[in-house]
Amino acid sequence: MDNYQHVLLAADFSEHGSVVALKAQHLAKQHQAKLSIIHLLDNLPITDTTYGPIIPFDMDLNDLLMTSAKKQLAELGKTLGIPEQQQYLEIGSAALEIVSTAEEHKVDLIVLGSHGRHGLALLLGSTANGVLHHAQCDVLAVRLQDN
Repeated sequence: MDNYQHVLLAADFSEHGSVVALKAQHLAKQHQAKLSIIHLLDNLPITDTTYGPIIPFDMDLNDLLMTSAKKQLAELGKTLGIPEQQQYLEIGSAALEIVSTAEEHKVDLIVLGSHGRHGLALLLGSTANGVLHHAQCDVLAVRLQDN
């Protein structure tokens, strides 16, 4: 088996995120691979023409969320020793953007957290499930324990 060359950590900044981050960092060190990190923001509709404006136009929630996410991403990147050019912040479908970024940057291992949902939550799909089924590289879903 060849060593991994590029590991991509999909970070969600949850309370369990450090477990996933440490696993990705350990694997990258073990394989002497480059470690990158990605965080995704969902598209948030600011207005709906049917119901009128939901949020006043002078307040752009997306900008506020982007600023906060950039700060958290930079802090995690600093903690893990990941250079800024290997930190990716995207907006859109989490699974699709993770897979797209992995392909664009020639990632050969994606590491993300999974709660192992069952029933309706499983039917609705999850980011881990979407990445697993669409990625062209290996995917490690780190099992997270719900409290």
